[in-house]
Amino acid sequence: MNFKPYPSYKNSSINWLGDIPEHWQKVRTKDIFNYRKEEALENDEIITAFRDGQVTLRKNRRSDGFTNSIKEHGYQHIYNGDLVIHEMDAFAGAIGVSDSSGKSTPVYTVCYSKDQNSNHHFYSHFFRTMAKIGFINSLAKGIRVRSTEFRWNESKNVYLAFPPKIEQHKIVSFLDQETTKIDKLIAKQEQLIELLEEQRKSVISHAVTKGLDPNVAMKDSGVEWLGEVPESWFTPSIKHILEISITDGPHETPEFVDEGIPFISAEAISKGKINFEKKRGYITKELNAIYSKKYSPKLNDIYMVKSGATTGKVALVETTDIFNIWSPLAVFRCHKNKILPKFLFLVFNSSHFYDALVLNWSYGTQQNIGMGVLSNIEIPLPSLNEQSTIINYLDQENQKMDILVSKQKALIEKLKEYRASVISHAVTGKIDVREWVA
Repeated sequence: MNFKPYPSYKNSSINWLGDIPEHWQKVRTKDIFNYRKEEALENDEIITAFRDGQVTLRKNRRSDGFTNSIKEHGYQHIYNGDLVIHEMDAFAGAIGVSDSSGKSTPVYTVCYSKDQNSNHHFYSHFFRTMAKIGFINSLAKGIRVRSTEFRWNESKNVYLAFPPKIEQHKIVSFLDQETTKIDKLIAKQEQLIELLEEQRKSVISHAVTKGLDPNVAMKDSGVEWLGEVPESWFTPSIKHILEISITDGPHETPEFVDEGIPFISAEAISKGKINFEKKRGYITKELNAIYSKKYSPKLNDIYMVKSGATTGKVALVETTDIFNIWSPLAVFRCHKNKILPKFLFLVFNSSHFYDALVLNWSYGTQQNIGMGVLSNIEIPLPSLNEQSTIINYLDQENQKMDILVSKQKALIEKLKEYRASVISHAVTGKIDVREWVA
């Protein structure tokens, strides 16, 4: 940042804020904001405050992943332009200016300026800066982060910096332009990561369907999604290369307990691995013993999500720890004399195979694919030696790709840190933007 500090400062007596420009004032939230508490209107739609600071109609961001109340007790009206604080999620940045009129649950604090001298967008940035530096978290009354509960009774007495109105507007305009520039840079890096991931899929798809020798004789596989394959390759149905028939977990909803055997489902399948932090819960050893009569996890088993929004996602079992699975996951256990688990896993990760899944899945309330259908999908199958060679090649290519993706992600994090720093410096008076010109 090429901006100078203000000519003179004074002690704000606010510990986290430190010194503020000499001409800035110190006020409490209730000095400059009114607390709005109005009943929701009949046609109001749900408004949600997200952790990135956007406050908008829920439908503008997504329509799933929310729990709808059967009875909307205490729902309140929000006007377009109100400053909104999610009382339970403020510590994570769920504070912003609503871009719509609608309604929210009672766990939102809704504010508006008393005399039009307080810029809602300036204070949205200010409160989010308080969240990022941990001040809101420090107000927690309990041992859990979620017990912070930044309600009006707490927020109304919090001390804030109060620049002149024209200066608030100037800072907001400056931040709008600067953060837009940074956001565009972040978007470019994210786009590059998407291109790298597409390239990764392309490399995998070519290797597992065409092999590594560009001069090898090819033949028509007779399989729609495969096209030509090397002359020496086979194209068996999946059921012919497995040790056991494709199976899944129990179709009943288990009774979960506080501790015991991890029980996983579709949401735990992420980036080719099982994320045990996203387990559904724990089941008892006794219940696991019952479920294990149908299926018991084994090292190198492959799981595929067979219903829901993530149909087709796969993970390779890389642990010998005891756990169990639910019915949305299909299990593939490779026959050791026919196919290497890692090779089948790579086939499943190819874009061509995903096309085959799309051609074969059905729709009810959500997309899904049956285990019988999966069993009959034909796949490319080279010799075990060639499978091993392809695996080694793709391991090296994936490692190169991981390094490139990691560099882009590191750059994104630096840009996000810089963005937060620009906002923090501007709203706390550490830089003087009064002479800034758009």
